[in-house]
Amino acid sequence: MIKTLAAQIKEFKRESILTPVFMILEVIFETLIPFLMASIIDDGVEVGNMRHIYMVGGLMIVMALAGLYCGIMGGKYGARASTGFARNLRQAMFENIQTFSFSNLDKFSTAGLVTRLTTDVTYIQMAYQMLLRMCFRAPISMICAMAMAFFINVKLASVYLIAVILLAVVLAFLIRRAMKYFQMAFPKYDELNASVQENVSAIRVVKAYVREDYETDKFKKASQGIYDIFLKAEKNVVLNMPVMQLTVYSSILMISWVGAKLIVQDILKTGELMSLLAYCMNILMNLMMISMIFVMMSMSMASARRVSEVLCEKSDLANPEQPVYEVANGDIEFRGVNFSYYGDKDKAVLHDVNLKIRSGETIGIIGGTGSAKTSLVNLISRLYDVTSGAVLVGGRDVREYDMESLRNQVSVVLQKNVLFSGTILENLRWGDENATEEECRRACRLACADEFIEKMPQGYHTYIEQGGANVSGGQKQRLCIARALLKKPKILVLDDSTSAVDTATDARIRKAFAEEIPKTTKLIIAQRIASVQHADRIIVMEDGRIDGFGTHEELLENNEIYREVYESQTGGGGDFDEKAGEL
Repeated sequence: MIKTLAAQIKEFKRESILTPVFMILEVIFETLIPFLMASIIDDGVEVGNMRHIYMVGGLMIVMALAGLYCGIMGGKYGARASTGFARNLRQAMFENIQTFSFSNLDKFSTAGLVTRLTTDVTYIQMAYQMLLRMCFRAPISMICAMAMAFFINVKLASVYLIAVILLAVVLAFLIRRAMKYFQMAFPKYDELNASVQENVSAIRVVKAYVREDYETDKFKKASQGIYDIFLKAEKNVVLNMPVMQLTVYSSILMISWVGAKLIVQDILKTGELMSLLAYCMNILMNLMMISMIFVMMSMSMASARRVSEVLCEKSDLANPEQPVYEVANGDIEFRGVNFSYYGDKDKAVLHDVNLKIRSGETIGIIGGTGSAKTSLVNLISRLYDVTSGAVLVGGRDVREYDMESLRNQVSVVLQKNVLFSGTILENLRWGDENATEEECRRACRLACADEFIEKMPQGYHTYIEQGGANVSGGQKQRLCIARALLKKPKILVLDDSTSAVDTATDARIRKAFAEEIPKTTKLIIAQRIASVQHADRIIVMEDGRIDGFGTHEELLENNEIYREVYESQTGGGGDFDEKAGEL
């Protein structure tokens, strides 16, 4: 985990080295100041040597200024290193997420990924800055102060040593108890982000169903969960301060009492006692800093593990050593395909699928909810890999292709249509970033999207809100179809992508496909038989198996499921999940 995160320091190694160097120099200058102060009192004030006072006082000013400069430079380089490190972490995570296959994405929630990219990285950034500055400054400062104290008087310095050991034991106990609560907090952040994300993206539904109070209560519970965990952790951490103060004041009293006796006995000088008291505060306050470092580190360790999980996650799909870059045609073949989302053969969603589809054919795919229609077409563009068997496109196994080349030739309009914030033209050019406006208009005509775009105030330059919030479901579907057509694919997959358009528009889209892109293989997943009955052939799926494959007429004659659904839809308007007589 540490190695994974440290690899993202990259160009900020110089700052990461200079920060502790300046912090160590600052500590050295600060440690010498109490020693010089003792010299002023003992060798200057008490004997009336003004020359010594001026010389040593001037030296103290120089050291104070040098320490100030080192502190400023340490802060500057520490901030640069930590913010740069955080930037690299976010960039590395985001880039790695882009390589994930669908199965990799299934392992993480959307809210969880957002939390890791934001909150978790922020905690790591804070911890890294503290590591570079305090983790070097506090221990070295404490060691230097302890060494100086023993140099002045071993007996009094032993008081520090005993106090430090006792305090370290107590703080270690408190921090260990707090760590388990901090580790529990970050999954709660995921829940909170999920609540916010879901509410904001579906705010229209929330208002339509008057569920504002329910959503508010759900958010309060998620927020309260974080509050409760952090409260438990802070109850342990907050004991640091009273324990520290008790130790500090007890040490000061003990040193003052013993030191006074030693001064009376002429064993110790007044200035030395003052410097010992200064070192006492220095040692114990640095120990307090170390305890804060441990608290911060315990919080960040949970974040570090979560970030490391994303960075270490490797896509389970990879290009072959010598990939094929050209897809010959739109032929599709399934050979004994079995597929499971988690590689478990006992939980397969596709069973022994064998299909042959010729280039340029229009194939309809129908089946009940959960019959694995989407799973079937996802294998064509290699969004998932088969568990066993093979899927061939253009006469080659899809695993032989360069994935980017394959997906450029297999255009998929997914079941869940997504538009991005930007103009209509910018969204369309996701299909082809170099497409001219005329090419975009042609694609929109094929998808029957031009009719509503031209009625908009700014036409193709109309701004689309995030998620396509300012267009209807049918308009969104048609824009997504046009976007897919701009790729000029050899295979076009429409995954229930016309469910929100009326039947007349659906028919016009199908007619445009047949006339304008006859060489493109078209796979149309639908619930309405009217959407696929004019296809060259139709696949009927049931429980992950091919129950029928043929023309509309052949299936009406030979396939009981297809016939029952056709009769139910034409007779009473039922959908594919409703059998005849169950309307």
